Amino acid sequence: MSPHPAPAPFPPTKVALMFGGRSGEHSISCIAAGGIMRALDPARFEITPIGITRQGRMVLADPDPASWEIAPDGGFPEVPSTGPEVILPSQAGDTTFRVIRDGRILPLATIDVVFPLLHGPYGEDGTIQGALELLDLPYVGSGVLASATAMDKITAKEHFAASDLPTAPAHAVDARLWNGTPDEVDAATDELDFPLFVKPSRAGSSLGITRVTSPDGLDAAIRHAGTFDPRVIVEAAVTGRELECGVLGARSGERPFASHPGEVRVIAGHDFYDFDAKYRDENAVELICPAQLPEYVSDTIRTMAVEAFEAIGAEGLARVDFFYDPDGPTRPVPYPEILVNEINTMPGFTPFSLYARMFAVEGWPYADLVAELIDLALARPPGLR
Repeated sequence: MSPHPAPAPFPPTKVALMFGGRSGEHSISCIAAGGIMRALDPARFEITPIGITRQGRMVLADPDPASWEIAPDGGFPEVPSTGPEVILPSQAGDTTFRVIRDGRILPLATIDVVFPLLHGPYGEDGTIQGALELLDLPYVGSGVLASATAMDKITAKEHFAASDLPTAPAHAVDARLWNGTPDEVDAATDELDFPLFVKPSRAGSSLGITRVTSPDGLDAAIRHAGTFDPRVIVEAAVTGRELECGVLGARSGERPFASHPGEVRVIAGHDFYDFDAKYRDENAVELICPAQLPEYVSDTIRTMAVEAFEAIGAEGLARVDFFYDPDGPTRPVPYPEILVNEINTMPGFTPFSLYARMFAVEGWPYADLVAELIDLALARPPGLR
């Protein structure tokens, strides 16, 4: 699959790039926004950068990509609260974003499409998508229901099961009701063997995840995950290789396209692919694109990625994560060694993220990939999604 040719429009497409946000992935979103600012052709796209502070205030952000890079001392970028406040359009059909300057509300830009480059709660979970639906504003990525479904690991597993896609065994726990009694521990670990992973059901970038090796560690792990989300998932650990597959949404009359899988290998200093391994310790992980796999495994993962994408009704883009264990236990599915882990409807999107790297291997340079996602959003018929 190669990029669709797209002549430069005149005037350029006006894109509101939203990033930052209230989730724990605020800074990761900022880094990705800087990559998009640097990549997009100004002859084709006019960007209005809208940062969302950790308190949820929308401000006019610095358009300089260098402002959104990791600092030389390792500090992560943040959306400052000092910028002029941005106001969304006042009603459906109004595409003018406004800004408050010196106590006056003034026009900022007329927007053709919104790129909500937001990860985690209050962005990737259907909330910002719902606000944009109310205003009839086109936007990149999945709609309200698909975004919310993918964000909730428990609900996503239910959709995968309905589509006969195998996942690791797991139990759901409500951290608000959790007291850590022996009966609760037994219920949360029923038919699951240690080690286990305890995760917030609606968080990303490996935030709040604990690897638990015995019942004694379960209480603290659930309480920790519960600080990120009251819905907690206790999941069987899977021994095997961690593989990821990118999916790009379809144009009219086509099916979604899945990249060849990439692989994440934790090579030093971390028990699993946690937040620090992803973003702070570049020597801890190795990203391999494409992964070295038997052809039938690669083909099967690509097929299952599209099926997972369609199972939740995703659009635009997604990254589907898998476990592959050729020596895994026998399961009553066609490919017992392959499990779906989760789906992300707004995956890490820097030029060096695995999603972008997987599509670069397919012949999609980063700038072309971003442009295609914007074009897909503009081509999508209006209406609730």
